[in-house]
Amino acid sequence: MRSTGSERPRGNAALMDLTVLATPAYFVTMAIEYRWLKARRDDPAFDAGQYERRDTVANLTMAHLSVAAPLLNKQFRKHLSIGNGRFAKPALALAGASLATSLAADLVARRRRRRATPVAPADHRVATAAPGVAERVAGSAAVAAIAVGGIVATSTWADRFAAPRLWTRRRVDLGTGAVGWAAAIVGWDLIYYWNHRFMHESRFMWAIHVPHHSSERYNLSVALRQPVADGLGTFVPYGLLSWLGVRPSMIETSRAINLLYQYWVHTETVPKLGRFEAQMNTPSHHRVHHGSNPQYIDRNHGGILISWDKMFGTFEPEGDKVVYGLTKNLHTFSPLAIIFREYGDIARDVYRSDNWPDRLSFVFRGPGWAYERHRAA
Repeated sequence: MRSTGSERPRGNAALMDLTVLATPAYFVTMAIEYRWLKARRDDPAFDAGQYERRDTVANLTMAHLSVAAPLLNKQFRKHLSIGNGRFAKPALALAGASLATSLAADLVARRRRRRATPVAPADHRVATAAPGVAERVAGSAAVAAIAVGGIVATSTWADRFAAPRLWTRRRVDLGTGAVGWAAAIVGWDLIYYWNHRFMHESRFMWAIHVPHHSSERYNLSVALRQPVADGLGTFVPYGLLSWLGVRPSMIETSRAINLLYQYWVHTETVPKLGRFEAQMNTPSHHRVHHGSNPQYIDRNHGGILISWDKMFGTFEPEGDKVVYGLTKNLHTFSPLAIIFREYGDIARDVYRSDNWPDRLSFVFRGPGWAYERHRAA
């Protein structure tokens, strides 16, 4: 269950956010699931579905933070958008200065290494020896350049492709009838599929999404374990639907419908559903998505429809018992650690790298590439 970069409702529309209005239903259904699972606590088939107090508290905390974060994000993002934000130019200047400092320090470090080692290494790897002053300066400046430049870039991206802005440039108005709603709901689901897939295939996007996958349990409360750092991503814009003629208010409603649908697929209590499995996302399909089993990794990204996965080659049916969590689990219930662990790991990799191709790869290539580099180092 993911919002993947949607804009939240503005003004009075926020009071009608269906995902917030559904809060009582979340607690009722979680209570029912909890009692059902508790009655089967001795059945190993449902071990991963059992509620664990600390895990559930972390899930609910993340749910609250995911509602508050977009409101805070809008307050600073508008100041960092190129062309409109008053802090965009100073931030870009800081990023540029940090980049220049990193490049200069890299040059000094390389010269020092050449003087110390007659034969240059065959390839660049994450530094393992204790870094000198130049290496530390280069690494710190590189982290600053990527962090500051990235915030400006993502703020500008979100501002330029916001649904209200693109609505003013629309090609046509599809209206509020069947055509308009079909375009809104199906269009949202298609864009959601690609955004969800990209969050598994690029590490800086994975850093946003990984909190949702970090629980080693699988029950309805995990659906509420929502990331809070959507503002740090570059998503395929849902605003494109407005440019094609879908009204922004209908895009918002489609977001809510999509997220509400995804709530019920986070459960061990529902078995396979026969013919319904053919085109629709189901608990069975989504259990696969949350699996750390090798054959399940980066599969079944669909929100409402599993058709996209079958169409674009990312579908995997549920077979072996699913092992939930990450390939390297966090072993913490701290919301702050859950939110920022991957960002800390990215910053550490960038800091320890001695060249910009590696630094950018640690940010933009898939998380699997980074993990392989660590194993090879």
